[in-house]
Amino acid sequence: MKCLVIIPAYNEAENIAATVDELLAKTRSFPMELDYLVVNDGSSDNTEAVLREHGFHFITLPVNLGIGGAVQSGYLYAQKNNFDIAVQMDGDGQHMPEYLLDLIQPILEGKAACTIGSRFLGLESFRTSFMRRLGIRFLNFVIRCCTGKKFTDATSGFRAANRQGIDLFVRHYAKDFPEPESIVRVCRNGLSIQEVPVKMRERAAGNSSIRFFQSVYYMIKVTLAVCLARCESKTLMDKGE
Repeated sequence: MKCLVIIPAYNEAENIAATVDELLAKTRSFPMELDYLVVNDGSSDNTEAVLREHGFHFITLPVNLGIGGAVQSGYLYAQKNNFDIAVQMDGDGQHMPEYLLDLIQPILEGKAACTIGSRFLGLESFRTSFMRRLGIRFLNFVIRCCTGKKFTDATSGFRAANRQGIDLFVRHYAKDFPEPESIVRVCRNGLSIQEVPVKMRERAAGNSSIRFFQSVYYMIKVTLAVCLARCESKTLMDKGE
């Protein structure tokens, strides 16, 4: 069994070294072959210089594709190199690698094709802003309407997928803020998905890609994308694609 950790990074020069170092330190006793790939998404700061200085495994995209394009590039790498499991882990230090084994356990046991690390399933985690929590609850509701399944952390970027999930994400992955849309695609394509309780931290430095003044636009865009994904994925299933 081979596991690849995909770490998308855009202007994460202040965080990426600590993120990768912590991943390596806390997965030394991992019970399977583990590798990682930092996907430098056309950063305009010195992220690439930091990656080169530390000798990390990385690729640099020639232009900024957004979080979806960066993550999909990682999935394509996982597919081409025959990884059995791919894990998404943000480059800003929010995701804690000590929960990585918990995240992939349902996949190893054959209970799920994909998993989502949820900060709202009982483990005490840092509290997001009120507006962001409200937005997450709204997206959870929209996804439940589209899939009939309940989720608690639709925007979590701490995720894992088996080979079926990898193949699906290589074919279809949204460009901007893809987390909610990908849940619908997974469900509508007949793959099982399960949430796993994890703890998360606030990002160590820098700014989130979602700003307060973009929140209304973000919510409208993601809601429409989720609804369209439901219809599109069902069409693909009906056609046997």
